[in-house]
Amino acid sequence: MLAPKRSNLGGNPSHLLPSELVDRCIGSRIWILLRGDKEIVGTLKGFDVYVNMVLEDVIEYEITPEGKQETRLSQILLNGNNIALLVPGGKPEGVV
Repeated sequence: MLAPKRSNLGGNPSHLLPSELVDRCIGSRIWILLRGDKEIVGTLKGFDVYVNMVLEDVIEYEITPEGKQETRLSQILLNGNNIALLVPGGKPEGVV
C-alpha cells in the first residue's frame, strides 16, 4: 500500500505522513511496542489502512512475574489496535 505522494514536501523526512514512513519500512526489521507488556521485533511484509501488519521472522518479548519470556514465530498478522509505538530498524542491542 502506498500513500499518496505530496509534491510540495521537497523530500524532507520530517514532513512524511505516518503511512509513508511505515511504507518505507516494508522489507526491514521493525520494533513494535504493544499495549500491555509485550514487544515484537520482526520483518515488516505489509500493512493496511488500519495498520494491521504482516510480519515474518518474529520475536515476541513478554514481561511476566517469572521474568522476560521470548517466543519465536515464523509469521504473524498483528492487529493495528494493539500498537503503541513503532521503531524502524528493529530493537537496538542492549535494550531490555
